[in-house]
Amino acid sequence: MKHNKVGSVMTTEVVRAEYGTPFKEVARLLGEHRISGLPVVDEDEKVIGVISETDLMVRQAETPDPFEPKKRHWPASVTRASRQRATKVRARTAGQLMTEPPLTVQADNTIVEAARTMAQHHIERLPVLDEEHRLVGIVTRRDLLQVFLRPDADIRTEVVEEVLVRTLWLPPRSIDVQVVEGVVTLSGHMERKSETEIAVSMTRQIDGVVAVVDKLTYRLDDARIQPQEQALHGVADDWLRKL
Repeated sequence: MKHNKVGSVMTTEVVRAEYGTPFKEVARLLGEHRISGLPVVDEDEKVIGVISETDLMVRQAETPDPFEPKKRHWPASVTRASRQRATKVRARTAGQLMTEPPLTVQADNTIVEAARTMAQHHIERLPVLDEEHRLVGIVTRRDLLQVFLRPDADIRTEVVEEVLVRTLWLPPRSIDVQVVEGVVTLSGHMERKSETEIAVSMTRQIDGVVAVVDKLTYRLDDARIQPQEQALHGVADDWLRKL
């Protein structure tokens, strides 16, 4: 089954910074383009880091206030995170401000894979790379939500062609498929219980499907049959179909 690729929904005009881009220029880019983050690239257009509004806020929050009394800071354990934070506080360029290594996604990755990465790492955008790991776009959570704008007719066509015909080898009209606002209803009678489970499971994985209503019935509950019996039923069923 084919899922839409990141390359089909990404934005190709990417606002970016270079390692030496001044701090104020980074802030200006974010404000001018009304974005909450951007990638940092090297001379080969390869992503070496990312900057978010949070990175700028860290620097601002840690800047000493001349009107507040100085506080005594006890030395903390030196970790990679603490070193990065200390660098951000003194940052004057994008290279010092950025977070590295950057999380990225390939243009030919699926929308599902990109969404999973964003959810796991609690981020709102991912730089998109080509086969040579060069920056070709940016994908955001909003971009990924476009999949749910897919027309119901397109979803129905994929259910029939990919699930029923190509996977289960059923005639196109053997099962009634209705799609309303992304909700797919499957109705009809199938030979085995396992076939109904496959149909429902694969339909749920189709891009744009919000939910699946299962109204399928079956003749044989093959979950309770031993392997030897399944083989016999399979041979008998094939023979009966030829009559």
